[in-house]
Parts: sequence; structure tokens; C-alpha cells
Amino acid sequence: MPLKVAIQMDPMHSIKIGGDSTFHIMLAAQKRGHQLFHYLAPDLSYRDGRVTARAFPVTVQAVAGEHFHFGEPVKIDLGRDIDVVLMRQDPPFDLGYITATHLLERIQHETLVVNDPVSVRNAPEKVFVLDYARFMPPTLITRSLDEVRAFQAEHGDIVIKPLHGNAGSAVFRISADGANLAALTELFGQVWVEPFMVQAFIKEVAGGDKRIVLIDGEVAGAINRLPGKGEIRSNLAAGGYAEKAELTETEMEICEALKPELKKRGLLFVGIDVIGGKWLTEINVTSPTGIVAIDTFNDSDTGGMIWDAIEARLAS
Repeated sequence: MPLKVAIQMDPMHSIKIGGDSTFHIMLAAQKRGHQLFHYLAPDLSYRDGRVTARAFPVTVQAVAGEHFHFGEPVKIDLGRDIDVVLMRQDPPFDLGYITATHLLERIQHETLVVNDPVSVRNAPEKVFVLDYARFMPPTLITRSLDEVRAFQAEHGDIVIKPLHGNAGSAVFRISADGANLAALTELFGQVWVEPFMVQAFIKEVAGGDKRIVLIDGEVAGAINRLPGKGEIRSNLAAGGYAEKAELTETEMEICEALKPELKKRGLLFVGIDVIGGKWLTEINVTSPTGIVAIDTFNDSDTGGMIWDAIEARLAS
């Protein structure tokens, strides 16, 4: 049965279709005959109990530079006119992002929102993962220089990163001698109002950072992301590159541990990051990526799997 699908995402002209997961999902939806509408988070409005958006009917094709065509803009009621809303704009996870989750929460009794906006709001990547600290490297969340110094004295080389950053942005390694530690801590305190995350540096990151995609709690596939020359960051958006990957026994254990909570929270499309086959560092729920590379290596159809899961939810 064809669905009406509204996609809250970034501007269509800005996406790189060769590796963009949202575009991949849109192609899979269109292949099934679903009707697509594109809108930006600032296009959301609320009035008299209804949540609406100024949206563009959109068709897509895998042709760089000519990858989308907009129809005339329309005002859509996201509760009455739409079957599924995909919340897929990239972070930052700021008040604008949070406000969008509050608005989309108000249509959940009428329309399926993927991922569940309440859970997206309550499970940011570097906070939700704390529920699974047994799988994590030594971790500190703080704004205190004294706390960071004590942590480094215990663990040596450390990594400092924003609590709500994305795509590997502003991730720094500080060596055991602590050079620039005070200045970097001061900078983080000035740029971000929230605490930041500090973790023991994992040497195995040189061998890659595995992105594992789970769909409704089930493993859909994985890639190993390797850092570019002179980098510690393996994010594809930060110059990393991907290779085919299989899961270790510990990684399977991590996925099984996550599965019940992901299903309970309505987190249908999730990407987790694991280093060294055993260290869980993030649970990505806002706008997970990596499915294009996974499908390239495995000759799979992760976009189709996502729609299978969505259609199953609607039928239940």
C-alpha cells in the first residue's frame, strides 16, 4: 500500500547522494510507490492543536546534480495528511532540534514518527550510551579542569569531544604530557554550555571504528571506518574511509544487550560505534548514517529493510 511520507531533513541541494543515508532511504521509498514530501525543521508550525509544515512534493533519482525535483509547495497536516514522518535532519542537538521533537511528539497518536521523537530527545548519542557503561572505555563527563587532570593522570592519553557534537567534529586527542589540556578545556567551556566528554584513548582506533546498523533492534550490517592519514577520527564525514566488516562475539553481545531497549523506545533505525571489537562509544539515534557503504560491500538493501520495519509497525 503506497504511503505518504514527510521527511524532515537538511536542504536537498546540500546532500551528497553518493553516501547520504536519507537519500538512500528516499530512493527505496519511491521504489515502493510511496509519495514523498520534503520540509525543513523551521517549516514546522503549531496552531489550535494541529502540527503542520510547508513542504515540497519531491521525486528523487541517483543522478548527481539532478538528484531531486520539487513540486509546488503545499501546507500539510502531519497528523491527518501523512502516514510516516522521518526525522532525519543532522544535528547539532540544540534547542531547535529539541523543539522539533516536542512538536512531532504531538502527532504520534495519528502518524508514525521515525525515530520516536521522545526517545530521540531523551537518548542523545553520548548520553544514552552511558546506560551501557560496562561496554564503554573509561569515561568522564565534566566541565572541571581538575577532574580532567585527575582522569588523565590515571589513563594517560585521552580524547576530549563535545557532548552533543556530530560527524567527528571537535574531537581532540591529548597526550599523556597534558600539553594544551588547560587551554582546550577552557575553550570547550566557552563554546559549549553543557559538559564535555573525556575518554581514555583507545589505541585500537588506528584499526578502525566499526559502525553497526540496527533496524528495529536487529543487526542489518556493519562497516569498519578507518581514519585518514594523520587523523584519529574515522568518521566518513571527517575524511575516514570504509571497508567491509563482520561482527565480533563481543559486538554481537552488545547488540543483543541494546535490542530490547531500542524496540521499547521506538528507535527503529540506529547506528552504534564500536572500537577494537569491544568498546562501545556512541549510540546514534538522531540521524544515523552508513547504510550506503554497508549495501555497497554486502550487496544488501538496508533502505528496503527500513521500509519493511516501518510497514510492519504500521500494520501492527
